[in-house]
Amino acid sequence: MGRKLYVGNLSYSVNDQVLSDAFAKFGTVDSVKIITDRDSGRSKGFAFVEMSTDDEAQEAIEKLNGTDFEGRPLTVNEAKPMAPREGGGGRGGFGGGRGGDRGGDRGGRGNRW
Repeated sequence: MGRKLYVGNLSYSVNDQVLSDAFAKFGTVDSVKIITDRDSGRSKGFAFVEMSTDDEAQEAIEKLNGTDFEGRPLTVNEAKPMAPREGGGGRGGFGGGRGGDRGGDRGGRGNRW
């Protein structure tokens, strides 16, 4: 059991302090990170909460998962390690390589220069 928890289905109005207060009922909260959209800064509706011990984290999962929090049923479970991302940065969906017929013989048209 890990101490880092995934908290999903959050209301967009929830802030770090409100979330921290809710989890503090079950032990010491080491950190709270609400995930926000890079462009708009708006919450994406989920967060990560780190508790100080495994026992506190387990109790928070048991007591909060499925409960109503600001009008929405919370999803609380152990955070999974982030999966490695595929690809290598911003190629816009084109797989690289030498597209088309660049260079080489131009089909009998002769040399342009």
